Amino acid sequence: MNFLYRLVASVGSLVLRCITESGRFGRFSWTVIREFPASFRRFSIVVREVLFLGNRSLVIIAVSGFFIGGVLGLQGYDILVTYGSEEALGVLVALALVRELGPVVTALLFAGRAGTSLTAEIGLMRSGEQLSAMEMMGVDPVQRVLAPRFTAAMISLPILTMIFNAVGVIGGWVVGVVLIGSDSGAFWSHMQASVDVFEDIGNSVVKSVVFSAVAGLIALYEGYTARATPEGVSQATTRTVVVSSLMILGFDFIMTALMFAS
Repeated sequence: MNFLYRLVASVGSLVLRCITESGRFGRFSWTVIREFPASFRRFSIVVREVLFLGNRSLVIIAVSGFFIGGVLGLQGYDILVTYGSEEALGVLVALALVRELGPVVTALLFAGRAGTSLTAEIGLMRSGEQLSAMEMMGVDPVQRVLAPRFTAAMISLPILTMIFNAVGVIGGWVVGVVLIGSDSGAFWSHMQASVDVFEDIGNSVVKSVVFSAVAGLIALYEGYTARATPEGVSQATTRTVVVSSLMILGFDFIMTALMFAS
């Protein structure tokens, strides 16, 4: 009986903590999003953060896109040649990247590289009492620190997603056409005829914007609410990767079901 009581109490405590944390995150997200338009008044900070978040993530995004596109070309050709449809290789590579892999993999890589750096940066500012000093001087940390970084994340991730898609298609072409010997004209012509600008590329952009908001808000929230200790900052950084990855995959399922459901 005591075991059952402790189990129910533990589950109830966990549910209450989840509800409380969700409420805090919702209030925090609304506060940051509300300052999104005003962050462009600090355009120099936004540009600096775009360079920090986007430019330094460019190499890993481009290299990952090339190899993922190459793997899609290799595996796709092996499957399509069985059915005599190897001319559709360009369609397979492009749609797999644009519809699904491009936004998701880019967001996961962005959360792992840029999201953790945001969390660590804000967490160190919290532990060094820089945020408290801003509040004492009458400077709103949300306007000065958080909103420009959120804006930079919203700008960087969609651009990185498009780069990932483009480099991935090139990787698929290199493997499918240059290495394997598939017809280059069929590769590009079928891809151009089958990929729709609004339904495919447009939905990819929408996904990347949503993922950038999710990854940016989670990274900033974890850093802003981190305990002011080295252990607290490291734990917040870990939570950023875990929570962002799960939320990105969850939102991807929901949006894919809404966008491409027949």
